Amino acid sequence: MHDPLVHQNEDRLPPAEAIRHDEVDLVMISALQHYLFCPRQCALIHIEQQWLENRLTAEGRILHERVHTSGRESRRTLRVEYDVPIRSLRLGVAGRADIVEFHLREDGSWRPLPVEYKRGRPKKDDTDRVQLCAQAVCLEEMLGCSVPEGAFYYGEKKRRSGVAFDAPLREKTAQTAAAVHALLAEGRTPPPHYEAQCESCSFLTLCLPKVATKKRVKRYLQKMVAV
Repeated sequence: MHDPLVHQNEDRLPPAEAIRHDEVDLVMISALQHYLFCPRQCALIHIEQQWLENRLTAEGRILHERVHTSGRESRRTLRVEYDVPIRSLRLGVAGRADIVEFHLREDGSWRPLPVEYKRGRPKKDDTDRVQLCAQAVCLEEMLGCSVPEGAFYYGEKKRRSGVAFDAPLREKTAQTAAAVHALLAEGRTPPPHYEAQCESCSFLTLCLPKVATKKRVKRYLQKMVAV
């Protein structure tokens, strides 16, 4: 039997370009999620090589470590591979998929389905979906087949949630990958800006967005008074 594994914030996203990246230029798939959550966080991690952990990130890391050490499963119509290395030269990304399920079709081919494990619950934004869609693009490029859907397993809900990789999601994924490459090429960390989501960020004590925001307001008021 042929082994399919032999082959290995919308308003700020630039247009995606149809280019192919060199292997040395690949960025981590996780950078796409970091960028959509906060470009500054993305730069702190992938430009400045900093990392701070809090309870949420620690729980997520432990969950992924458990999944990645699960080995592999094989049944007559289903094969399950864990911790699968993947990459896309078109998006310029690389990483590891938590799980890739291969479902046997009637014609004897295997349909890959990426499954990502998350510690919390489904998000209202596209941060998780873009990350999973990037995995699908990697699998399509590596295996030469279509990957129309994937799934999440959320630890808090303890259930699976399906995701369709439609045209808008694929375009946003390509745009996000292009934005990350542009950010890293510039090599400059964006200034802090406080938002409600900052409270859940592990970089809160390093980034200090509230302090930076207050300083900018103070400078603005001083400038206005001087005029």
